Amino acid sequence: MNLPNLLTVIRMALVPVFLVFFYMGKDGLQLYSALAFAVFIIASLTDALDGYIARKRSLITNFGKLMDPLADKVLTTAAFIAFVGTGEIMPWMVIVILAREFAITGLRGVAASEGVVIEAGSAGKFKTVTQIIALSLMLLGNAAGPNPAMQGFWAFVNVAGMACLWAAVIITVYSGAEYIWKSRKLLNLK
Repeated sequence: MNLPNLLTVIRMALVPVFLVFFYMGKDGLQLYSALAFAVFIIASLTDALDGYIARKRSLITNFGKLMDPLADKVLTTAAFIAFVGTGEIMPWMVIVILAREFAITGLRGVAASEGVVIEAGSAGKFKTVTQIIALSLMLLGNAAGPNPAMQGFWAFVNVAGMACLWAAVIITVYSGAEYIWKSRKLLNLK
C-alpha cells in the first residue's frame, strides 16, 4: 500500500466519522458541527493530496484508479444525503447529481469493456471541486450555529453555500452531457 492509496483509504474511513459528527451536531451539540466540518475538510484535502503524490512520484495504481474517484463520490454523497435528511438540500438536486454519477460510472464500465479508458475531464474535476466547496460552506454555516454574534456570518455562508450548490448542479449536468457527447460513438449515438 503506497501513500496515495493509504490517503484514499483514510478518506473512505473518515466518511462514517464525518456522519457521526454531522448528526451529533444536528442534535444541538455545536462542537460536533465544527468537528464534522473539520473532518470533511481533511477528507477533501486527502483527495487533492493523493492525486498529486501519485502523479509526482509515479505511484499510480489500478487500486487508486478505482478507489480514488469512488472515495470522492462516497464522501460527497454521504454529505448530500445527510443534508437532504435535515431538509437543508432539496432532494431533486441530489437525485440529479447521483444520476449523473451513476450514468458516467456506467459509461466508463461500457468503455472499459471495449478497451477504452474515459479519463476525468476538466468539467468533471471542476464539478467535484464545486460540490466540495458547496458542502464545505454549508457545513461551515452549521458550525457557526445560532450564536447571535455569528448571524451575519452564517447568513453570508448560507447564501454562498446555496449559490455554490446551484452552480454544482449545473456543472454536474454539463459535465455529464460532455462525457456522453464525447462518448457518443461508443454508445452508438449519431
